[in-house]
Amino acid sequence: MAFKIYTKTGDKGETSLIGGTRLPKQHIRIEAYGTVDELNSHIGLLRDVTSETDFNFEVLLSVQDRLFSIGSHLAADPEKNKMVLPEIFEGDVTALENAIDKMEELLPEMKHFVLPGGHLHVSYAHIARTVCRRAERAVLKLAENEKVEPVIPRYLNRLSDYVFVLSRYMSQQRNAREIPWIPKK
Repeated sequence: MAFKIYTKTGDKGETSLIGGTRLPKQHIRIEAYGTVDELNSHIGLLRDVTSETDFNFEVLLSVQDRLFSIGSHLAADPEKNKMVLPEIFEGDVTALENAIDKMEELLPEMKHFVLPGGHLHVSYAHIARTVCRRAERAVLKLAENEKVEPVIPRYLNRLSDYVFVLSRYMSQQRNAREIPWIPKK
């Protein structure tokens, strides 16, 4: 069965959750999963500029899968949903930590914050990192009043760390200059 792209049910500013509940499109739940979706697109862009032989290509592919899973949890009404959703595991967080460790073994010690940029691909990573932080904030805001699986904000937090280290790794792989941030006095 094919998906119909337009349904016209959202034309008046509401959308449906998995489970049937209708919410205004500006609801924090919609903002949370919408930002995770935006992040997934930025991760796709990063994957597109990563060599298929680089171990990060597979990591990014896995991240995109996990982000779709997270989005499905956020798009589901915690009370009315009857659909079995894909799980998010602590091992997903650990996998990001392992990828961070693998890259950090290849990088010089960081002594200062670094200015975003230096190469177009590195800039893509920094944009993904900031979108990830925004997604994390939206999920935490949602969790103030509604049930959110605790692993979801942990995963997003670790993902932003991963994407930051990936930006440094990409700088090194592309012989781009990392410019340290040294505040003017």
